[in-house]
This record gives sequence, C-alpha cells and structure tokens, in this order.
Amino acid sequence: MTGSDPKTDLHLYLQSARDALLWKLEGLSEYQIRRPLTPTGTNLLGLVKHAAGVELGYLGDTFGRPSGEPLPWLEDGAEPNADMWATADESRDRIVELYRRAWAHADATIDALALDTIGRVPWWPDDRDEVTLHHAVVRVIADTQRHAGHADIIRELTDGAVGMSRGNDSMAPGDPGWWESHRSRLERAAREADRDT
Repeated sequence: MTGSDPKTDLHLYLQSARDALLWKLEGLSEYQIRRPLTPTGTNLLGLVKHAAGVELGYLGDTFGRPSGEPLPWLEDGAEPNADMWATADESRDRIVELYRRAWAHADATIDALALDTIGRVPWWPDDRDEVTLHHAVVRVIADTQRHAGHADIIRELTDGAVGMSRGNDSMAPGDPGWWESHRSRLERAAREADRDT
C-alpha cells in the first residue's frame, strides 16, 4: 500500500479485531458465551470484558486520558483473573456497551495525539513504563487479535461456526463430511509421527 496514513492503517486492523471479537457472540445463548471451554476458563464474554479493560488502560490511562469507566475487576484487591469472565449479573449488553465505549475512548486518544506521544503505563515498573502511542496501539492490536483467535476456537468448539467475520470464513471449501475426513487424516498423521519418535 502506498500513500497510506499510519493512523488509518492501525485503526483498520484494530477495528477488524474488535469486530471479530464481538461477532463471535452473535446468535449464542448466555450460557454459551460464558461457558469455560479450556482448563484456564477461557470464554467468549470474558474475552470481550478483558479487551475493554485493555483498551481503556493502554489507550486511555497510559496517556493521561482516564475514561472514568468503573472497572472494579482491575482495582487493587480484586479477585485474580476477574477481567476474564463475567459474573451472572454482568449482562452481555452491559459488557458489549462497555467495550464499544472503550473503542470510542481509545479512538479519541488515537485521533488527538501524535503517534510519537510518550505515555506511562501505570502497571509497568517505574524504570520501564514509558511507551509511545504507536507502541501502545500495536500492543492493543496484537492483544485483541490474539483474543479474537481464542474466540474463534471457542466459537468453533461451541457450535462449529468459524471465520473472520460474517460472510468471510476464510476457510478452505468443504462440507462437514470433507472436514471430518480432513480431521481424521490429521489425527492419523499425528499418531504416525508420534510412533516414529
């Protein structure tokens, strides 16, 4: 791409990750979006809750632009890992709206400041807490994309839905029979490789 604007490029990748993360909630029940499907409890709504806190921290507090959003799960004395799951009384709508407000706040920071603006990450060690806005945005993109990947796997385990976005599954063509055959082939290859070691 020639003649592109760095902020526009960063925002494009950040927004695509945000959209992917929220899309993974669509059409699922409250149980399905909260259900822990890994030994560490990874769940869809918890990933969204976490991502909201990440944006408000790195693209708000770090640059002296606190949002004013109460995030009790990140306060001193909060239960460990409380940002990675939603309690029964934390509604889907509440968390999704928090995430959308976090987007707006983060986007306002990106728009208002130059990419070389220096901020201080409050939870990093004092001697290594300085970061540029550019670095912070890249960090948030990487974190959000990582969690969108987690959400993709969790969603596939939940109901078989896969893909980057509605209308773009980015998958090889194949019906359920083809995929089962493909998966079986991979299982055989894994077992054969294990026997050879």
